[in-house]
Amino acid sequence: MIAEKYITSGCLISNHTVYKNGELLFVNKDADVPGFLLSVYKHFDINYSRFYKMDNLSKLGWLASEILLKNSFQKENYRPEDIGLILSNANSSLDTDQKYMASVKDIPSPLLFVYTLPNIVTGEICIRNNFKGEDAFFVFDSFNADFIENYVSSLLDNNILQACICGWVELLGDEYKAALFLVEKLKGNEAVSFTKEHMNKIFDDKKIN
Repeated sequence: MIAEKYITSGCLISNHTVYKNGELLFVNKDADVPGFLLSVYKHFDINYSRFYKMDNLSKLGWLASEILLKNSFQKENYRPEDIGLILSNANSSLDTDQKYMASVKDIPSPLLFVYTLPNIVTGEICIRNNFKGEDAFFVFDSFNADFIENYVSSLLDNNILQACICGWVELLGDEYKAALFLVEKLKGNEAVSFTKEHMNKIFDDKKIN
Protein backbone atom coordinates (compact mmCIF):
# COMPACT_ATOMS: atom_id res chain seq x y z
CA MET A 1 0.00 0.00 0.00
CA ILE A 2 1.38 3.39 -0.98
CA ALA A 3 1.62 5.68 2.03
CA GLU A 4 1.87 9.45 2.22
CA LYS A 5 5.46 10.33 3.09
CA TYR A 6 6.96 13.63 4.17
CA ILE A 7 10.34 15.22 4.75
CA THR A 8 9.76 16.48 8.28
CA SER A 9 13.30 17.81 8.75
CA GLY A 10 16.34 18.50 6.59
CA CYS A 11 19.95 19.26 7.51
CA LEU A 12 22.74 20.46 5.24
CA ILE A 13 26.38 20.78 6.31
CA SER A 14 28.87 22.04 3.71
CA ASN A 15 31.27 24.87 2.99
CA HIS A 16 31.75 25.51 6.73
CA THR A 17 28.06 26.20 7.28
CA VAL A 18 25.17 24.37 8.92
CA TYR A 19 21.59 24.71 7.71
CA LYS A 20 18.42 23.14 9.08
CA ASN A 21 15.14 23.42 7.20
CA GLY A 22 16.62 26.21 5.10
CA GLU A 23 17.73 28.27 8.10
CA LEU A 24 21.40 29.10 8.61
CA LEU A 25 22.36 27.96 12.12
CA PHE A 26 26.15 28.14 12.21
CA VAL A 27 29.15 29.40 10.24
CA ASN A 28 32.87 28.94 10.87
CA LYS A 29 34.99 29.84 7.86
CA ASP A 30 38.28 30.03 9.76
CA ALA A 31 38.83 26.35 10.63
CA ASP A 32 40.10 23.32 8.73
CA VAL A 33 37.73 20.37 8.38
CA PRO A 34 38.51 18.67 11.73
CA GLY A 35 38.38 22.05 13.47
CA PHE A 36 35.08 22.92 11.81
CA LEU A 37 33.50 19.62 12.85
CA LEU A 38 34.66 20.13 16.43
CA SER A 39 33.30 23.68 16.43
CA VAL A 40 29.89 22.39 15.28
CA TYR A 41 29.93 19.82 18.09
CA LYS A 42 30.71 22.51 20.66
CA HIS A 43 28.36 25.13 19.24
CA PHE A 44 25.35 22.84 19.55
CA ASP A 45 26.42 21.89 23.08
CA ILE A 46 26.48 18.15 22.40
CA ASN A 47 27.92 15.83 25.03
CA TYR A 48 28.88 12.43 23.66
CA SER A 49 32.30 10.97 24.39
CA ARG A 50 32.29 8.62 21.36
CA PHE A 51 32.45 11.65 19.08
CA TYR A 52 36.16 12.11 19.75
CA LYS A 53 36.93 8.55 18.61
CA MET A 54 35.16 8.85 15.25
CA ASP A 55 36.82 9.49 11.91
CA ASN A 56 35.89 12.67 10.06
CA LEU A 57 33.29 11.00 7.83
CA SER A 58 31.47 9.57 10.83
CA LYS A 59 31.69 12.88 12.69
CA LEU A 60 30.13 14.66 9.72
CA GLY A 61 27.22 12.24 9.33
CA TRP A 62 26.70 11.93 13.07
CA LEU A 63 26.60 15.70 13.58
CA ALA A 64 24.14 16.10 10.71
CA SER A 65 21.88 13.47 12.28
CA GLU A 66 22.04 15.18 15.69
CA ILE A 67 20.99 18.50 14.21
CA LEU A 68 18.40 16.87 11.96
CA LEU A 69 16.65 15.16 14.87
CA LYS A 70 16.97 17.84 17.56
CA ASN A 71 13.54 19.30 18.40
CA SER A 72 12.18 17.69 15.23
CA PHE A 73 11.67 14.02 15.98
CA GLN A 74 9.40 12.28 18.48
CA LYS A 75 11.36 9.06 18.83
CA GLU A 76 8.97 7.78 21.46
CA ASN A 77 6.28 7.47 18.77
CA TYR A 78 8.20 4.57 17.21
CA ARG A 79 9.70 1.25 18.12
CA PRO A 80 13.49 1.07 17.63
CA GLU A 81 13.07 -1.42 14.78
CA ASP A 82 10.71 0.98 12.97
CA ILE A 83 13.44 3.58 12.37
CA GLY A 84 16.15 3.07 9.75
CA LEU A 85 18.95 4.78 7.85
CA ILE A 86 19.73 4.80 4.14
CA LEU A 87 22.86 6.81 3.31
CA SER A 88 25.12 7.26 0.32
CA ASN A 89 28.23 8.99 -0.98
CA ALA A 90 30.74 8.89 -3.84
CA ASN A 91 34.00 7.89 -2.16
CA SER A 92 32.99 5.35 0.47
CA SER A 93 35.47 5.56 3.40
CA LEU A 94 38.41 6.55 1.17
CA ASP A 95 39.47 9.46 3.40
CA THR A 96 40.09 7.09 6.31
CA ASP A 97 41.34 4.28 4.05
CA GLN A 98 44.16 6.53 2.88
CA LYS A 99 45.05 7.52 6.42
CA TYR A 100 45.06 3.89 7.51
CA MET A 101 47.32 2.86 4.63
CA ALA A 102 49.71 5.66 5.57
CA SER A 103 49.80 4.34 9.14
CA VAL A 104 50.72 0.84 7.90
CA LYS A 105 54.13 2.17 6.86
CA ASP A 106 54.89 2.61 10.55
CA ILE A 107 52.46 0.98 13.00
CA PRO A 108 48.96 0.11 11.69
CA SER A 109 46.30 2.05 13.56
CA PRO A 110 43.46 -0.12 14.92
CA LEU A 111 41.47 3.07 15.59
CA LEU A 112 41.61 4.02 11.91
CA PHE A 113 41.00 0.45 10.73
CA VAL A 114 37.65 0.38 12.54
CA TYR A 115 36.42 3.18 10.28
CA THR A 116 37.49 1.73 6.92
CA LEU A 117 33.89 0.95 6.00
CA PRO A 118 31.32 3.66 5.15
CA ASN A 119 28.47 1.95 7.00
CA ILE A 120 30.25 2.71 10.28
CA VAL A 121 28.53 6.10 9.91
CA THR A 122 25.11 4.47 10.12
CA GLY A 123 26.34 2.35 13.00
CA GLU A 124 27.39 5.39 15.01
CA ILE A 125 24.01 7.05 14.46
CA CYS A 126 22.15 3.86 15.41
CA ILE A 127 24.20 3.39 18.59
CA ARG A 128 23.51 6.95 19.66
CA ASN A 129 19.74 6.72 19.07
CA ASN A 130 19.03 3.00 19.59
CA PHE A 131 17.71 2.68 16.05
CA LYS A 132 17.32 -0.97 15.05
CA GLY A 133 15.58 -0.81 11.68
CA GLU A 134 17.08 -1.50 8.28
CA ASP A 135 20.20 0.46 7.43
CA ALA A 136 22.39 0.55 4.34
CA PHE A 137 25.11 2.64 2.73
CA PHE A 138 25.34 2.95 -1.06
CA VAL A 139 28.06 4.41 -3.28
CA PHE A 140 27.14 6.49 -6.36
CA ASP A 141 29.05 8.92 -8.56
CA SER A 142 26.80 11.73 -7.31
CA PHE A 143 23.72 12.25 -5.15
CA ASN A 144 21.02 9.98 -6.55
CA ALA A 145 17.73 11.35 -5.25
CA ASP A 146 15.73 9.10 -7.57
CA PHE A 147 17.24 5.96 -6.03
CA ILE A 148 16.82 7.26 -2.48
CA GLU A 149 13.18 8.14 -3.09
CA ASN A 150 12.37 4.72 -4.55
CA TYR A 151 14.30 2.71 -1.96
CA VAL A 152 13.01 4.55 1.10
CA SER A 153 9.46 4.68 -0.26
CA SER A 154 9.50 0.91 -0.67
CA LEU A 155 10.58 0.45 2.94
CA LEU A 156 7.82 2.71 4.26
CA ASP A 157 5.10 1.53 1.87
CA ASN A 158 5.73 -2.08 2.92
CA ASN A 159 5.83 -1.17 6.63
CA ILE A 160 9.41 -2.38 6.97
CA LEU A 161 10.09 1.07 8.43
CA GLN A 162 7.85 3.82 9.76
CA ALA A 163 10.52 6.53 9.72
CA CYS A 164 13.87 6.85 7.98
CA ILE A 165 16.92 9.10 7.91
CA CYS A 166 18.30 9.18 4.40
CA GLY A 167 20.63 11.20 2.21
CA TRP A 168 24.28 11.93 1.46
CA VAL A 169 27.40 11.98 3.66
CA GLU A 170 30.60 12.64 1.72
CA LEU A 171 34.07 13.60 2.95
CA LEU A 172 37.43 13.33 1.23
CA GLY A 173 40.27 15.58 2.30
CA ASP A 174 39.04 19.18 2.43
CA GLU A 175 35.85 18.46 0.49
CA TYR A 176 32.74 17.45 2.41
CA LYS A 177 28.97 17.61 2.33
CA ALA A 178 26.17 16.10 4.38
CA ALA A 179 22.54 16.40 3.32
CA LEU A 180 20.17 14.39 5.48
CA PHE A 181 16.41 14.07 5.38
CA LEU A 182 14.05 12.75 8.04
CA VAL A 183 11.17 10.95 6.33
CA GLU A 184 7.96 10.09 8.17
CA LYS A 185 4.38 9.23 7.40
CA LEU A 186 3.18 11.84 9.89
CA LYS A 187 3.09 15.35 8.45
CA GLY A 188 4.71 17.98 10.65
CA ASN A 189 4.28 21.75 10.55
CA GLU A 190 7.25 22.35 8.23
CA ALA A 191 6.94 19.11 6.28
CA VAL A 192 7.02 18.81 2.51
CA SER A 193 6.28 15.80 0.36
CA PHE A 194 9.05 13.23 0.14
CA THR A 195 10.10 13.57 -3.49
CA LYS A 196 13.37 13.62 -5.39
CA GLU A 197 12.64 17.21 -6.40
CA HIS A 198 12.43 18.37 -2.78
CA MET A 199 15.53 16.39 -1.82
CA ASN A 200 17.50 17.93 -4.68
CA LYS A 201 16.43 21.44 -3.66
CA ILE A 202 17.62 20.87 -0.09
CA PHE A 203 20.82 19.27 -1.37
CA ASP A 204 21.45 22.34 -3.56
CA ASP A 205 20.81 24.67 -0.60
CA LYS A 206 17.53 26.02 -1.90
CA LYS A 207 14.56 26.72 0.34
CA ILE A 208 11.46 24.71 -0.41
CA ASN A 209 8.93 26.45 1.85
